[in-house]
Amino acid sequence: MHLVPEHEDTPAATPVVGETRRRRTPVRIAGLAALASLALAGCQGQVSNGYLPPVVSDSGQRVTDLWIGSWVATLAVGVITWGLMLYAAVRYRKRKGDETLPVQLRYNVPMELLYTVIPVFMVAVFFYYTARDEAALVDTSTKKDLTVSVVAKQWSWDFNYVDSNVHESGVHTELDGSEGKRAQMPVLYLPVNKRVEFVLNARDVIHSFWVPAFMMKMDMLPGKTNKFQLTPTQTGTFQGKCAELCGAYHSQMLFMVKVVPQAEYDQEMARLKSIGQEGLIPVDVSREKMVQSDIDKIPAPARTGSN
Repeated sequence: MHLVPEHEDTPAATPVVGETRRRRTPVRIAGLAALASLALAGCQGQVSNGYLPPVVSDSGQRVTDLWIGSWVATLAVGVITWGLMLYAAVRYRKRKGDETLPVQLRYNVPMELLYTVIPVFMVAVFFYYTARDEAALVDTSTKKDLTVSVVAKQWSWDFNYVDSNVHESGVHTELDGSEGKRAQMPVLYLPVNKRVEFVLNARDVIHSFWVPAFMMKMDMLPGKTNKFQLTPTQTGTFQGKCAELCGAYHSQMLFMVKVVPQAEYDQEMARLKSIGQEGLIPVDVSREKMVQSDIDKIPAPARTGSN
């Protein structure tokens, strides 16, 4: 066997592929961590709010508190459970050369009681807070400042401002992407910081009244009136929609909500009155066959606009 002496010009050994990858791994992890921190930096407000919309109503604050509290409790349980699993995996792992088995325990009554009673207690606590907040969200005993009667129909909305005796009659708008289409959607005006009672009815099939920003949704059933109250606490324009599959154009059954100062709300009520939209559109209007008795129920200016 001949030995070849090393020379200064002998090329260095090529690094092993596995070693190169191991060297690059920390760099990649650091890069991914940096990108993740940048991406999450813009989500701090959402994280603190439980990834829910900003609170713009009193009901929204209650829902947010329940949501975040539930996740905090769930995370605490998860951390304890994961910790115990990791401890057991490390503490009782199989070691090289060790052929013995750990002590086998059976019928540990205190432990069995612990992992039976604690989950039952947790479910009971969750039930209590959920039932408490749900009861508060649907409570209509609080003194209201105004009443809005909402009538759902395939595939639009009628809004009756009961106290002002005026209405807004929505017509189905096919959103095809062209300009100006969204401006044709019905608009619900609400005064800021006023207690509003919503009276919900459906004219044909099951619908659901939902304004995501308010974090409140309620079904609308033919022949049954549902009610709830809330107080908008922030001005702005928000989108509303039907949240119950109701037919071919369900996805386009949209409306807008404008929460405005009281003066602007009064101006809108005066505008509706000035253009002849006085009176309230009743729920029991047949859309299958318009007989004269049904036509007489509809305020004259709304007869051509109701759909």
